[in-house]
Amino acid sequence: MSQQQTVATDAVTDPAPGTAVTTVAKRRDWWRDAVIYQVYPRSFADSNGDGMGDLEGVRSRLPYLRDLGVDAVWLSPFYASPQADAGYDVADYRAVDPMFGNLLDADALIRDAHELNLRVIVDLVPNHSSDQHEWFKRAVADGPGSPLRDRYHFRPGKGENGELPPNDWESIFGGPAWTRVPDGEWYLHLFAPEQPDFNWEHPAVGDEFRSILRFWLDMGVDGFRIDVAHGLVKAAGLPDLGAHDQLKLLGNDVMPFFDQDGVHDIYREWRLVLDEYAGERIFVAEAWTPTVERTANYVRPDELHQAFNFQYLSTDWDAEQLRTVIDRTLEAMRPVGAPATWVLSNHDVTRHATRFANPPGLGTQIRTAGDRALGLRRARAATLLMLALPGSAYVYQGEELGLPDVVDLPDEVRQDPAYFRGAGQDGFRDGCRVPIPWTREGSSYGFGSGGSWLPQPAEWAGLSVEAQTGDPDSTLELYRSALAVRRAQADLGTGDRVEWLKAPEGVLAFRRGEFVCVTNTTAESVSVPVHGRLLLTSGEVAESDGEVKIPADTTAWWTTA
Repeated sequence: MSQQQTVATDAVTDPAPGTAVTTVAKRRDWWRDAVIYQVYPRSFADSNGDGMGDLEGVRSRLPYLRDLGVDAVWLSPFYASPQADAGYDVADYRAVDPMFGNLLDADALIRDAHELNLRVIVDLVPNHSSDQHEWFKRAVADGPGSPLRDRYHFRPGKGENGELPPNDWESIFGGPAWTRVPDGEWYLHLFAPEQPDFNWEHPAVGDEFRSILRFWLDMGVDGFRIDVAHGLVKAAGLPDLGAHDQLKLLGNDVMPFFDQDGVHDIYREWRLVLDEYAGERIFVAEAWTPTVERTANYVRPDELHQAFNFQYLSTDWDAEQLRTVIDRTLEAMRPVGAPATWVLSNHDVTRHATRFANPPGLGTQIRTAGDRALGLRRARAATLLMLALPGSAYVYQGEELGLPDVVDLPDEVRQDPAYFRGAGQDGFRDGCRVPIPWTREGSSYGFGSGGSWLPQPAEWAGLSVEAQTGDPDSTLELYRSALAVRRAQADLGTGDRVEWLKAPEGVLAFRRGEFVCVTNTTAESVSVPVHGRLLLTSGEVAESDGEVKIPADTTAWWTTA
């Protein structure tokens, strides 16, 4: 039996299914230390064999998430959509796209989740709609001068005949951020042309989204993840940016279309709506900002509850860099009384099992089997480090299986808009969205009976839930053990401080009450003092004469109790 499984079994007595989750669900401020699992519906579970995941598939797998030990489920968009950007182009915010089911399926999912003491957070996309949204179709049809165009950003072009875009802004997916309609005017889209940006200066937009919030709150959802929360308000006059490579500025500098101060007025109004409802519903911001201090503005007491820590997600596997971003994050959140919110992977970034295998800047290049093993070892260690930090944590579906990105997808199956638009982007997001494997066999390893919308590698049979369940050395059992230990240890979860301990170069060591975490980010084994009773490790360790030898890229947890 592995060290991982031995210490976890010693440390935790398994409760009856759902018991531990119930304790968290009934406690006030549940979101301050919650572990929230992101479900990408089209890639989670397919109930009808059409190769595409759906809400009924998610519903059928909820017991798995309960037993994994998470507190809540965040569902990426399942609204009615032409699917130009995987559902982030919404045509109807109050309807479920038929590919995912219908409103009755959504209702049943929410009810079943609550029966299992899992909360449900849904995605909200307020920066832009689909170009097939009724508002936008009517605005285009009515022509220049229509008041309906004021709900979006329509402008005349520059040049002698208006043939040039109104300004120099570039789309996040590459190319100009403006598209011309047949009558000669241009409309703004910070993402794909099928995603026109709303004009949040228009009162009808705010009215509509407050109504949308109430619609889903009345359905029973426990909160909203706000897509592009930093992008709703644009600088007055839509001024030129003047940068030659705008993509390099994203998340690193102040921009006239991101992180404008006016967004905070919107979220204060939204908070008033949310507070009308019982049950501690929450808002989570996807806010790409230049600094964690700017991110903290989104989680002031009268605004949102959480904001993803993208500075942490973007940090290399390096002890000094990690300590710096941890300290800065905790310091930034402390004055506003908000929890830090840690994340390592999501549907928009390279999975950390692949990211940590590569030197910085190499992205998703194909790696050797040895490099893939290195990435997984670091990913396991990084997960234990993240779950030991104060605050809330997010887990992206499949990371608990140690899934890497699929980097060799055929061109003809790719669907990421960034891949087709080019401009230096490689469409990498498809690689982290491949449907996850549930069984060793089958046309899609248990995802569904009719294959999968993106092809899965043959080696994923060995990474499936079935293959890993009961294997004490598997990544899935490591996650299950880690979440059980985290729940059992009173000093883990909520809080805003760590006590750093003396450690060798390249090693992070900190104490939180009676709990101690040590992470070795180096390529060599290191010896550290025994810090009490060993709870859990991401790899084998050796203990003798009052010291513990921690291998390269390994994390260990202790308790002094």
